[in-house]
Amino acid sequence: MEVTALCRLVMTVFLLLEAHVAFINSQKSDAAFPQVDPNSQQLFAHDSFSVSCEGLQGLTGWRVMRMIKGKTITCAPTWLTSTGPCRIETAYPDMDSGTYWCEMGGRKKSNTVNITVTAGPVILESPVLPVMEGDAVTLSCRRKQTSINFTADFYKDGYFMDSSSTGNFTIDSVSESNEGLYKCSISGAGESPESWLAVGGAEEELQDVPQLYLLISIGVCAFLLVLLLFVGSLRCRKRQTITTDTPTSPSSLPSISSPQIVTDEAPEDVPFQPTYAAIAKPGAENGYDLVTETHDEDEPSLMPVYHTLSLVNV
Repeated sequence: MEVTALCRLVMTVFLLLEAHVAFINSQKSDAAFPQVDPNSQQLFAHDSFSVSCEGLQGLTGWRVMRMIKGKTITCAPTWLTSTGPCRIETAYPDMDSGTYWCEMGGRKKSNTVNITVTAGPVILESPVLPVMEGDAVTLSCRRKQTSINFTADFYKDGYFMDSSSTGNFTIDSVSESNEGLYKCSISGAGESPESWLAVGGAEEELQDVPQLYLLISIGVCAFLLVLLLFVGSLRCRKRQTITTDTPTSPSSLPSISSPQIVTDEAPEDVPFQPTYAAIAKPGAENGYDLVTETHDEDEPSLMPVYHTLSLVNV
């Protein structure tokens, strides 16, 4: 019964560990993002782009969902064709600007990305996915009509950041302080809509690693504890067995109230054993005295054998 209980305890610990790891994996699935091509939050009207969820977390069957003007719909024209990548051949501001995400069976849901389709002459090309801290990122200001010579001004949260004759603004090492709303403007052309530059992702993923190691350590400790208890239980049972099988000494023999005749020979299956004989003689209180004699053999003994002998006057 004890062994069965210990085994059940081990199974329970490992099932809880497996369930928690599955929960962490599901959380990672929720932390995933759809892939957008091209990698820009802003697009010109009539540009084409695609949103894909295929292979997200090693799973298939994702549907690309989107919210346009507060209405949630599938990216594809029909529900039956909504699995797989969603490609927009001709983008329109009112029909395709909104929030996009991946969904499976109404249970799993990825993080969202924002896509802005503008009819204006200027866009700011910024990454769709969050930028990890320490990485470099480049923001590009682009005109609808290609022009070689222009100067772009960049703004963060409404404040001027820098001017560039190349139309690019680079942050060499991104930190949390760089997170915010960015836009650009080109003199004589106009300005772009604002887009949010998100920073993070690496720290959240790294936090899962110590949790997993902690769970594994707890599982290993529980297994070792159960193993020690199991070994201790076996040793206790072994000692109890030895104690039960230990022969009694001559002093523990019951008092003889009546003469009995027994053989003086040791059992054949236990050779070379010392023999203790309790001999009863007439004259004691109960009519007999107890006399103990010991016959030792030359060979070492493993278990003494006691015989009660009676002397009878013929």
